[in-house]
Amino acid sequence: MEPLSGGTIDSLIWAVRAMWAETVGFRFAYPLEIDDAAGPKDSLHYYIYSDSLAWDVLRLDSEGIAQCCYPTTGAVYRPGFVAWYGLVHLGHYLRRRDHIDLQIFLKQVDWLEREAVLRDDGALVWPHKFDWRDGANFLKAPWLSANAQGLAVSALVRGWRLTRRPRLLELLKKSWKVFEISVDHNGLGEVVNGHVLYTELRGCAIFDHFLTALLGLYDLFAETGDPAVGRLFSKGIEGLKAMLCIWDYRQKWSWYGSHTYLCPPAYHCLNRVLLKVLARLSREPILAYYADSWNPDRLSISSRLEVFVGFLFTKNASRLRQSTLRQKRIKATPIARH
Repeated sequence: MEPLSGGTIDSLIWAVRAMWAETVGFRFAYPLEIDDAAGPKDSLHYYIYSDSLAWDVLRLDSEGIAQCCYPTTGAVYRPGFVAWYGLVHLGHYLRRRDHIDLQIFLKQVDWLEREAVLRDDGALVWPHKFDWRDGANFLKAPWLSANAQGLAVSALVRGWRLTRRPRLLELLKKSWKVFEISVDHNGLGEVVNGHVLYTELRGCAIFDHFLTALLGLYDLFAETGDPAVGRLFSKGIEGLKAMLCIWDYRQKWSWYGSHTYLCPPAYHCLNRVLLKVLARLSREPILAYYADSWNPDRLSISSRLEVFVGFLFTKNASRLRQSTLRQKRIKATPIARH
């Protein structure tokens, strides 16, 4: 019997961790809070904050830049993760006034400044330089993400407010164009049933990615006052209002993607607090209604059990479907003959 390779062992460890987190570690509460100081043009605060997140996939490179480490990719840079890591430390700085946290934030901003790519079509983007599979979707490098674009914009807005470096404002003024471009043309805009969504996927959107993109557009509009950015934000809010039902599970919980599986608690909490923030910014009661209906504190014991069992069932059913699809693809691949 051949010994297990390092990659196989890592995959087994990740599988055991996932199983533990999804069963024994399932909790309805998650340490994310809304920061009501965020939103005004002179604010450095981001919309959500936590001082007790678990950074399981975090690795820091030699310069202190955040990387994600996955069994399928090793250590890679995800622009949205870099931005989020920086924004969390900016939140620490605003509360604790520890300049180490401020320096961590500014290092992530410097990286985002260096890694921004201005395309021939005039869109400024932060591409991912590794291949990635998300369920049935395979994203070939270099691929874009509405989540990464939104978080990078929000981080650079706050970097500009802190440093007043002209280069940051130059980048920001070009960062909205990709939302006008359709996914079919390597953009982040998608029209579904006549409604505008911001996503990296055709025909659907990952909910928190869409919401994060909207917050990035709001930050950019607050900073620049550009009417084109304001229109993109308004169109996105109208699309969100119209399509909210596709992410809703019986006004109790949220779906990951579009009915792929019920969200794990961390993603559900993120969905709920982001939606509540956007309800405040857009003054749209329907957004606040859904955010309140998804509050786990409202759930009875039977509803909590329903959500827990529903999550386990849909999550593992999704895994089985994807495993079956991969096996079919392998069988359909012709064998090379020499």
